[in-house]
Amino acid sequence: MVHYVIRRLFLMIPTLIGITLVVFLTMAMSPGGIGASLLDTEGSMRPEEAKARREYYERRYGLNKPLYVQYGRWLNQISPIGFTLDEDGTLGRLTLKWPDLGESFIRHRPVLDVILEALPITLLLNLTSAVLIYSIAILSGIYAARHRGKLLDVGTGTAFITLWSLPTMWVGVMLIGFLANKDYLPLFPTGGVHDTLADTMPFLPRWVSDPATGAATFQRGWLLDTAWHLVLPVACMTYGGFAFLSKLMRASVLESLSADFVRTARAKGVSERVLLFRHVLRNSVLPLITVAAGLLPSLLGGSLIIESIFSINGMGKLMIDAIGMRDRELVLSEAFVISLISSLSLLLADLCYAVADPRVSYE
Repeated sequence: MVHYVIRRLFLMIPTLIGITLVVFLTMAMSPGGIGASLLDTEGSMRPEEAKARREYYERRYGLNKPLYVQYGRWLNQISPIGFTLDEDGTLGRLTLKWPDLGESFIRHRPVLDVILEALPITLLLNLTSAVLIYSIAILSGIYAARHRGKLLDVGTGTAFITLWSLPTMWVGVMLIGFLANKDYLPLFPTGGVHDTLADTMPFLPRWVSDPATGAATFQRGWLLDTAWHLVLPVACMTYGGFAFLSKLMRASVLESLSADFVRTARAKGVSERVLLFRHVLRNSVLPLITVAAGLLPSLLGGSLIIESIFSINGMGKLMIDAIGMRDRELVLSEAFVISLISSLSLLLADLCYAVADPRVSYE
């Protein structure tokens, strides 16, 4: 197992280089090139100012260098083993160093700081959705398989297929239009993850008495305010996921129920509850592990549609803004991080196969 993990880790290196190289070349070959957004305000500047600015950006970011030199410098920058780089762009000695994601072209801030601002919001949104998706999918899939062909199985199956076919963009707009509209039911906010006064709120909800009148008023607090803002976006991110995984879980449980070990367990007098949750469930989660391999990248990548509809400044919206502004350092860093997490997720899924099914071995 150890040798298998080491081989997979080494194979990630060419994979990451290939992915980031494609992203880099796509940006470089697009109209205007990588530095187009840096120079888009030159029309309002005097010629000498525009020239000085262009020279500054070329010297700072190496935009006047050949593409292979620019990409090589970026690889050297993020690598833990690389060459030191002088201010004039010349390479120094080979040494161990801390990987550096660089500085954002547009924001003029370290890329790591920009990512760390958007990442907690994306993690909060996606982790909440993931817990709901897998909880509903596993329980409903087991129940549907156990009552195969009955009215509730057919009804939930039809409802889940209907939910899965609804486009997220349309559902999000409908939820805002009917549940966050003062003309219908203004139950939820239209966007964001916090109220504008969230920083002044206590963490937990509480009742506060007015010293003058003695009347008690309810303050929802930071935690309840966040949960209130997340209801609609989490609903949009959840319904399609558990609808798909529930059908997948149902099919896997039905396949396991027809296996020989289930008949043997029933012949020994094992109760149905123990049979389902101790024997059948362990053999039925392998398809869900395969799907879960894409969960971690989505936690970092965010959901562009949901974040755009509900005005949430997460990783998905950050990536699209960086692409639109040709922010090379930010785009390449996000692509690198998401690709790395994707590769690690696939490796983790392979290891989970061996844990869930002892017959799986990588020796």
